[in-house]
Amino acid sequence: MIKKIAVIGSGVMGSGIALSFAAGGYFVTINDIKEEFLSHAQNRISENLSLLIEEGALTEQEKQGALANITYSVDLEGAVRDADFIIEAIPEVIELKLNLYEQLEKIIKPDAIVASNTSTFPISQLMEKASFADRMVITHFFNPGHLVPLVEIVRHNETKPEIVKTTFDLMRKIGKSPILLKKEIAGFIANRLQTALMREAFYLLKEGVANAEDIDTAITAGPGFRWAFTGPIEIADFGGLDTWQRVFDNVSPVLDQSKEAPVLIRDLVDKGKLGTKSGEGIFTYEESTVSQRINKRDRNFIKLGKLKMEKEEEL
Repeated sequence: MIKKIAVIGSGVMGSGIALSFAAGGYFVTINDIKEEFLSHAQNRISENLSLLIEEGALTEQEKQGALANITYSVDLEGAVRDADFIIEAIPEVIELKLNLYEQLEKIIKPDAIVASNTSTFPISQLMEKASFADRMVITHFFNPGHLVPLVEIVRHNETKPEIVKTTFDLMRKIGKSPILLKKEIAGFIANRLQTALMREAFYLLKEGVANAEDIDTAITAGPGFRWAFTGPIEIADFGGLDTWQRVFDNVSPVLDQSKEAPVLIRDLVDKGKLGTKSGEGIFTYEESTVSQRINKRDRNFIKLGKLKMEKEEEL
């Protein structure tokens, strides 16, 4: 029985994950190394809950209940000592993660499940030196963690089946859509699919086939519109596998085959043009514009999430 959750790391992902559990009725302790980080997380969570209220996805009473379910602590041992499920959402630096696992071995309950939100490291590497591989999983949430339903679950060769089942059940209880990887693979599922598409998008931009706005619209108003409810494999079935055989045979040979990041991205990174974080990337941004776009994005995600939930309830 999972009752208490610990989230280690209070950044954007950690706070989003914690919000999901708290809104789902679980007691959550968020741990980080500085009170300053926890204060930022507390403000972020409150703002995100308020946005859910504004969009009719949550009531004020539910917001207050979620806030009451969360505690904040810089004391790692105190945060995880009684936790039934522990999620690590610290920076993607392998040394930091291995050091954390070494500490956890000494202080967590013998039946506590440990999860990592990593999108970078295989679980076999994470568990090279740890002794709790039998109750370790990767639970890869997508940003924003409290709004995107997908959670990719990766098991270790030693992970017990009941640990995987408990994790699946837990994710479903907080409204997530968990999927299981049957074997390790770099980038997992969603990021491999996303990277393949983005590689082609930047190729089309470099070749001058269309401008950036139109390339984005080609996805949001086309395949992306369908993908919210129908995945690529089912689309192939609907369209006819004979038809898609011809599409693959005709288009695959002329797709971009690059084995590294696009030159366009590399050139911009070298110039310090990193996107919204620097004010300029492919597009140019003002600070107020970025916050407005994120707000609009999250409102649209909330609306889409409500619609998908309604459709699932009809099935």
